[in-house]
Amino acid sequence: MSTGQVILSFLAGLLPLALLAYGLGRRRALAVAGGQDRALHSRPGFYGWYAVVLMAVPAVAMALLATLLDLLGLIDAPGALVLAAALALAAGGLWSAERTIRPGLRARNIVEGAVRWLLIAAASISILTTLGILLSILFEAMRFFQMVSAWEFLTGTTWSPDTAFGGGSEARSEAQFGSVPLFAGTFMITAIAMAVALPIGLLSAIFLSEYAPQRVRGAVKPALEVLAGIPTVVYGFFAAITVAPLIVDAASALGLDASYENALTPGIVMGIMIIPLVSSLSDDVISAIPMSLREGSFALGATPSETIKHVLLPAALPGVVSAFILAISRALGETMIVVMAAGLSANLTANPLESMTTVTVRIVAALTGDQEFSSPETLSAFGLGLVLFLITLTLNTISLIVVRRFREQYE
Repeated sequence: MSTGQVILSFLAGLLPLALLAYGLGRRRALAVAGGQDRALHSRPGFYGWYAVVLMAVPAVAMALLATLLDLLGLIDAPGALVLAAALALAAGGLWSAERTIRPGLRARNIVEGAVRWLLIAAASISILTTLGILLSILFEAMRFFQMVSAWEFLTGTTWSPDTAFGGGSEARSEAQFGSVPLFAGTFMITAIAMAVALPIGLLSAIFLSEYAPQRVRGAVKPALEVLAGIPTVVYGFFAAITVAPLIVDAASALGLDASYENALTPGIVMGIMIIPLVSSLSDDVISAIPMSLREGSFALGATPSETIKHVLLPAALPGVVSAFILAISRALGETMIVVMAAGLSANLTANPLESMTTVTVRIVAALTGDQEFSSPETLSAFGLGLVLFLITLTLNTISLIVVRRFREQYE
């Protein structure tokens, strides 16, 4: 049996057993109590869920343990055998639950404890996933930094990982892994995107929450959020075909030289793409501010604009900062728009009208080439990913500090 068939068979066998366990557990509790709910410690439904917990936990634990051991290469048990053993444990757990149900059993406490552990496991998934991502990047990045100096990587101004052959001697030229042009391009394009998304998104949120009638809000808010559902490759087409020529024509009219692959184009289009994220989150935060703050400001003679400036925005600042940081993280990780509108050239320049690229674009280029995985060019993707991960972690830490500081002030 394939893995998919084993999982489907396991679920197909476990769900009917869960329904059976709930019904039998509830009926058993009423039977031992003589049909009187008051004689039971918990409600009859909790005894049904108690039977479900005792039935499902051993089966699921056994299935997860077998899967983990198989992934580690410690055992190679057939899928049918694992399935049969798990279902046998489920049946045994159901039998044990039926045997242990009695009026004084604290079924509610047991079920609540199981739910608490389930929630803890769900919350731990994100932590373990983050740890796994960090370790997977860290180990490969360490291999890269054994080949390339970390100082050269962080301070070098030339990114030329491609190996070449020179003249007739066929001597291999030395690859250069200076990441400064990549991060400069990333920060410039992200700054342009934020310069577009933050004011437009925040002003849109203020209009929707404080000025727009309900009918207008009901039409404008969904229209703004439609932008979030457009694929990034479509934004890339829009940037390359429409926005880039407009920027080149506008620059020519001003007597400036602009490349069709420039940093300004993806920055503007990326900012348009991020507007719904900033607007929607900021709108929710501003709308959640208690009406008593607005009424108190109006009672003191403040105008609506003064109320927004001196009361609402300071109170909503933690949420706005969070939306801003999320938008920055989205912009830092964008790839397709940059590939289609800014190109692959690692150019260190302060002119947004010239071609630039970002870290994520070079990561994709390094991992999709035909070079060996152990080559420095491929492993450079993990070095770039590690630095980008640390930058994003720093931004999130700063946002948490700002949010906690202002939350203590306004609560």
